[in-house]
Amino acid sequence: MLNNSTNSYTDSFKVAIFLFKWRKTLTILGMAAAVLSAVFSSSFFITPLYKSTVIMYPASSNSISKSLLNENAIAKQDILEFGEDEQTEQMLQILNSNRIRDRVISKFKLAEHYGIEPGAKYHQTRLYNRFESNITYKRTEYMAVKVTVLDKDPQMAADIANEIASLLDSVKNDMQKERAMQGFRIVEAQYLKLQGQVRAMEDSLTQLRKLGVHDYETQAEMMNQQLAMEIAKGNTRGIKALDDKLAILATYGGPYVSIRDALEHEKKQLSYIKARYEEAKIDAFEEIPQKFIVENAYKAERKAYPVTWIIVILSTLGTLLAGMLVIFIVEKSPEFLNKLKQSYN
Repeated sequence: MLNNSTNSYTDSFKVAIFLFKWRKTLTILGMAAAVLSAVFSSSFFITPLYKSTVIMYPASSNSISKSLLNENAIAKQDILEFGEDEQTEQMLQILNSNRIRDRVISKFKLAEHYGIEPGAKYHQTRLYNRFESNITYKRTEYMAVKVTVLDKDPQMAADIANEIASLLDSVKNDMQKERAMQGFRIVEAQYLKLQGQVRAMEDSLTQLRKLGVHDYETQAEMMNQQLAMEIAKGNTRGIKALDDKLAILATYGGPYVSIRDALEHEKKQLSYIKARYEEAKIDAFEEIPQKFIVENAYKAERKAYPVTWIIVILSTLGTLLAGMLVIFIVEKSPEFLNKLKQSYN
């Protein structure tokens, strides 16, 4: 252990002597590296980029009708509840879709803004690559989604970030409405068909009532009781009148009962379909925000890239290490050459 400590001390002493011996050279190298890295990382050589961010949470519910109109307490979703992991992943997928990318590129004329000529080779690929390098989406540790935009124009960066957050609503609503509208048309057709059937049955019952059939069971019971009384009295005229009414009741009573019972069933179905129709109509034509904005983007006052001080420090350290290595090799080169000659002799 004593030998190890001694060797370590000796090595440190040699390094100190080496640094002191070449202090002027290393100082000049370090200063030159610092100055040059500061110059080449300035706005004259590297275009500064400004950063703007939007942080948002997805909403937990997608269907307005299920959130507000559904009477089932288990199925009902709170319209004010934040989304969970699944909704966050869905939001990221939509943000990365070409629907949002193409709309942003078109609205802000990013091809022209990035200096990419329309007729240039691989124009589309270069534009998309530039878009993806300047605009990123990622999930935060608290399950929110962070939209980050880098741009040489700080106001443009903020506008793009806020526009992407706004487009999320319209794109997701458009995607959902394509399906919701199809569902609405199906329910609407069924609702109108059932409504027509109920109306036709009601018209048939109205015609039967005009013929004297109002309540088959009650009428039949009362007429039979009245007929027995008239027969007991021997009232021929009364018996004849009741026989005529009973004949009408016998002819149309069966259809009346069938239509009445069917109408009762169809009305229950119509009530159920109407509730589904109203829900589908709301989902197809109404819109609600699909997100909760935690932080809107604003115009940055300081550039985010390049970070000059990091470049200067890393460049200076790298230059000093490289310089020390070169000096060490140069110092040891005669000794190394002598050993190399001896090995061949």
